[in-house]
Amino acid sequence: MNTPSDRVYAESHEWHKVDGDIVTIGLTSFAVDQLTDVTFVEMHPVGTVIDAGESVGEVESVKTTSDIYSAVGGEIIEVNDALTENPEMVNADPYGDGWLVKIQIEDQGTLGDCMDAAAYDASL
Repeated sequence: MNTPSDRVYAESHEWHKVDGDIVTIGLTSFAVDQLTDVTFVEMHPVGTVIDAGESVGEVESVKTTSDIYSAVGGEIIEVNDALTENPEMVNADPYGDGWLVKIQIEDQGTLGDCMDAAAYDASL
């Protein structure tokens, strides 16, 4: 598995990449493989405040619709609008251009429940 080591991973298969007080969230390649072809992405709008463990939006695929969860609380400050027209970017580049949302976080401590890359790979 080629899981990037510069981020942490939730049991629900979202990755969280921290840059100061901004966390970028996306789906792991494992999650994308399970979903198969992503056909629609809808995230909550910029300005939405969420608590750790809450949904930030959903993705639809040919198989199912899945909520996307954040391990951190804070305010959504950016949504990857490119996914509206090109949801397949989630499949093509889940750790890069297929990111979903950016959150300005209140407390990085909640990331302690997440796994590093090695632990995430072992959990699969």
